[in-house]
Amino acid sequence: MAEDRLTFKEMCAEFDVTPRTLRYYEYIELLQPDREGRARYYGPRERARMTLILRGRKWGFALEDIRQWLLIYENEGSEAQMQTWVEMSGYQIKELEDQRAQLDEAIEELKKLRADTAASLK
Repeated sequence: MAEDRLTFKEMCAEFDVTPRTLRYYEYIELLQPDREGRARYYGPRERARMTLILRGRKWGFALEDIRQWLLIYENEGSEAQMQTWVEMSGYQIKELEDQRAQLDEAIEELKKLRADTAASLK
């Protein structure tokens, strides 16, 4: 059983996060490692949660949204969690598409201004 667990340092290395990040995720109750004295150990559950947390962050979800989504699994089960995921991901896709549209617009404006400025230098 002990071989299924990672130490604090191993967890940081496996997920390429800083100790500060890992402590913060624990502080806001995203992770609940086993404790033996001052040592923390992360089992399969915590590693799975960390994978989900990092995916959620990559896709732009707020940590509180991720925490609430993880709580749904604990309180209501996987079907409720999956239903919530479908809803949340739909909103997030829309948010990312809006951000992309804003970025595309900013890039086009910047290109035009750059071209106009370069033309005025000739």
